[in-house]
Amino acid sequence: MSRPSIQDRIHVTNMLSNKIMIVHCRSKDDNLGGHAIAIGEEVSWHFDPDYFGLTTFWCDLAVEDKRLSFTAFNDDGDKPYIESWEVYDDGVYGNRSLPGERFMGAWRQIGTIN
Repeated sequence: MSRPSIQDRIHVTNMLSNKIMIVHCRSKDDNLGGHAIAIGEEVSWHFDPDYFGLTTFWCDLAVEDKRLSFTAFNDDGDKPYIESWEVYDDGVYGNRSLPGERFMGAWRQIGTIN
């Protein structure tokens, strides 16, 4: 069961080589809106997880004609949670600077409509 009164924190950092990215994150209850994030900058937020451990946040990323979606947070109910996501040219990594990094997905090209 989740712990009451403890806030969790999520960070999504733009580590792309030369592009601004759009980040749009949301949960079932909260829509954090879209944010343009410059190179080396981050968007972050904190929140109180659901008492029953049902909190999940999803993020959609956009850079030019590429898109990427991933689960930024899925409550395990054990402890305060700090998740750092770093966005690179090849995709998104969780806690890349720590052992056991997690690759969450690669960019996909979006077709154009004429």
